[in-house]
Amino acid sequence: MRREWPEVATLALLVGIDDRGSLGAASRAMGMAQPNASRAIRQLERRFGTALVERSPRGSKLTAQGTVIVHWARQVLADTERLLDAAAALRVERDAQLTVASSMTVAEYLLPEWLGNFRRLNPDVQIQLQVLNSMQVFERVTGGSCDLGFVEGPSVPNYLNKITVARDRLVVVVHPSHSWARRRRPLPMAELAATPLLAREPGSGTRRTVDVALEEFDRPAPLLELGSGAAIRTSVLAGVGPAVLSTLAIGDDVESGELRVVQVEGLNLQRTLRAVWRPPRKLGGPAGELLRLVLRGSRGQR
Repeated sequence: MRREWPEVATLALLVGIDDRGSLGAASRAMGMAQPNASRAIRQLERRFGTALVERSPRGSKLTAQGTVIVHWARQVLADTERLLDAAAALRVERDAQLTVASSMTVAEYLLPEWLGNFRRLNPDVQIQLQVLNSMQVFERVTGGSCDLGFVEGPSVPNYLNKITVARDRLVVVVHPSHSWARRRRPLPMAELAATPLLAREPGSGTRRTVDVALEEFDRPAPLLELGSGAAIRTSVLAGVGPAVLSTLAIGDDVESGELRVVQVEGLNLQRTLRAVWRPPRKLGGPAGELLRLVLRGSRGQR
């Protein structure tokens, strides 16, 4: 036979009568109308099958049976407080701020959709995004100032966990007025290496990928060093010089004819974009939820 559970609020009311000496004072302390409080005590007495409170013009006091019930009610209320505290702690942990560090290409062209999807599923999580170059992302993740990083460099330190989340390709692009735009044959890699390019700062994943691909050549200093792919794209569109950019960044410009892709002999700059995080291997909390959402999306695009 299933027992009927007493209302926790009624147990608290009974304890209040013991502490304050009257039903009226106990009901006021709980913000309960006195008629409702009287009805709740009568229902509790019927449920327990015994009188719990003696009422008189001078106030209310517990019966002997009521004193026993209040002893156990205090323990129930203390355990209930601990239950509520634990639930609040779990809620705070879930709603804690999620700090993400990302290199430029991922931040500009992939993360807006990823974070938008995450926000719709987790509206209470506060998100902070730090846009950095790949080396700085490694530093922030390693130092613990961010929960999850996204990078585009060719390598990841072996002390960090990593997983592929997307792929892109770097291509050489020029303004249509540039001499390379009129070439009918692929550009020799040596000529690309000998040409000053618009480039990101050292530590950028894009810069590192190009440096690794052309490391066998002696190369001049960059034509300009700029702090974002968007700034480099704008400079190429203005005819300042050639650059190597992600296909994610210049697809519309190439389609419209505002930029031209230059084929280079023997140069293949396919690139892996990765998520990185500190040990342990299994990533929990909001960061783990974001990573799982990203991975589900990347599988759906294959």
